[in-house]
Amino acid sequence: MKFNIQLKTEIEKYLNYIIIVEGKKDVNALKSLDFQQVYAIHITGITLRERAEQIMQLINKKDRVCILTDLDRKGKQLYEKLKPIFQELGAHLDSSLRGLLIKSKLSHIEGIDKFMEKLERI
Repeated sequence: MKFNIQLKTEIEKYLNYIIIVEGKKDVNALKSLDFQQVYAIHITGITLRERAEQIMQLINKKDRVCILTDLDRKGKQLYEKLKPIFQELGAHLDSSLRGLLIKSKLSHIEGIDKFMEKLERI
């Protein structure tokens, strides 16, 4: 319970990070929590590498990047594919937000806004 109360404060530390998510619903959920720079990796007709290259062109390489794919098995597999691509492209990766959300038992990023609303009611 105490962990969940601190979670909102902890998450606010990451609002200026570059966040890489799977799709549009994930982008919308994070933007509703005031994350500013959220990019979907899945764009029809574009490979993961091409999309990663596009994102890297849009951001400042000094910014911290968090790959925040879903926290289920498929999301973890996608994370394992994306991590070396972004490393190779020179991204300053930081997975501490991902670790924080894994501890919170959140499984799908698109539900983070509703998850946080519930925490506020506790």
